[in-house]
Amino acid sequence: MKKTLLLIPLLLLSYIPSHPEQNDPLRFEVSIAQQLSPDRPNGRLFLLLGKRQYPEPRMTIGNTDLQADPFFARDVSDFTQGKIAAIDDKAASFPIENLSRLQAGEYYVQALLDTNTDLKSINSPGNLYSAPQKITLDPARSGAIKIELTQKIPLEELPADTENIKYIKIKSELLSKFHNRPIYLRAGVILPRDYEADPQRRFPLRVHIGGYGSRFLNVRAMMAQGAGFRRAWEDKTAPSMILLHLDGDGPYGDSYQINSENNGPYGDAITQELIPYIEKQFRGIGDSWARVVDGGSTGGWVSLALQVFYPDFFNGAWSYCPDGVDFRAFQLINIYQDRNAYINRHGFERPSARDLNGDVRFTIRHECRMENALGEGDSWAMSGEQWGAWNAAYGPRGEDGRPRPLWNPVTGEIDHTISEQWKKYDLRLILQENWKTLGPRLRGKINIWIGEADDYFLNNAVHMLDAFLSKANPPFEGRIVYGPGKGHCWLGISELEMMKEMSARIEKSRR
Repeated sequence: MKKTLLLIPLLLLSYIPSHPEQNDPLRFEVSIAQQLSPDRPNGRLFLLLGKRQYPEPRMTIGNTDLQADPFFARDVSDFTQGKIAAIDDKAASFPIENLSRLQAGEYYVQALLDTNTDLKSINSPGNLYSAPQKITLDPARSGAIKIELTQKIPLEELPADTENIKYIKIKSELLSKFHNRPIYLRAGVILPRDYEADPQRRFPLRVHIGGYGSRFLNVRAMMAQGAGFRRAWEDKTAPSMILLHLDGDGPYGDSYQINSENNGPYGDAITQELIPYIEKQFRGIGDSWARVVDGGSTGGWVSLALQVFYPDFFNGAWSYCPDGVDFRAFQLINIYQDRNAYINRHGFERPSARDLNGDVRFTIRHECRMENALGEGDSWAMSGEQWGAWNAAYGPRGEDGRPRPLWNPVTGEIDHTISEQWKKYDLRLILQENWKTLGPRLRGKINIWIGEADDYFLNNAVHMLDAFLSKANPPFEGRIVYGPGKGHCWLGISELEMMKEMSARIEKSRR
């Protein structure tokens, strides 16, 4: 999809090692090539050390393993040609404590300058980077190593449409007004197999949201030859509908497609701008009874949230392994009562993920250490990763214009004045406090699947939601299904079965 703007031969060295004195500590001095200019002089500078040539080190960032390729980062300001920014022992780091703890050896070294404020992925358009170079490093003796940023990630270019896949990018007036700059909504569209058979026919709309950070380009993989989704979509018994895949990247990572103090009015932009545009462009029916929404993990929470926040706009949500639907079990944190996010009431480190057999994969502190290294200000609240995106979506905006963190990035101490403000996104709490008016409008519209061994302990919050819905008056007339021994993103029905359920719901409600 993307074309390289500047092709720099790999043989052209982008670093110049100095002649270090004995015991001269390792540091990196990064500069910008004369032929390049950053889109913004302020941003986050990364130094990445890969253990393999491929993929490039910049493509591996975000891994939480203890054996993850190390990276180092710092904020930079007024960083332009002719200036040098140093990465040394003071830089934020992951997974090792600091640069001096680096194991001596050969590494593929790469620097990247992240300046994109609209898409939080560090490999977003406009960011500068160096060609990876194989260098032997010794943290005690290597001295200063000069790295030059020689390449720029090109401007976004949408792939070519195909007969049944369309790519959409429209300017959102609502989001642009909020951010005081042009902000765009992106989407992938999959048309039904019989779309061209009758030019007068109009179709229902299925809004799909993927897991954390899933981009709209995922429609290519969904419709790839031999893909399970494609087999279901093209099955002769499958109902005909339009699929709209929302985009999972924004100014603070995944926007969660809702209105928030930090991301802006994403929910309104989706329902007032994007969906009407799609229905008009691709012959959608354009009525609430003909719209359904589904997704897993992040998409599981988003599909429920869109149904709850816009109860009359959608006619049903099919959600599996949703992110925390009750903030008394935000993974394993009770944000209202617990004092610390990293340490539980017994004094032990709190897990963030587990294997199916119960073994801990990593802790919340460890995961947030990675996000602290990613985020501007050395804070997970600006990481663009999972905890940071939750914080931006649910939390308040600070006087500095950045999301205010729910807990201290280093100590994990929870600020309960902020957790109070998260309540307007606690789906169980919203439903419980507003069921008298929401209940009749959501009757039969909620479908949830969750594995009882969910990797991220998300089943705990679903049980809490279930405890309310199972006794709600009027009855919610939906379903919550549990999978014993099943992990994250278990779905108890097939793709084809889910589409048939959606179609049956739509036909039953047809006006």
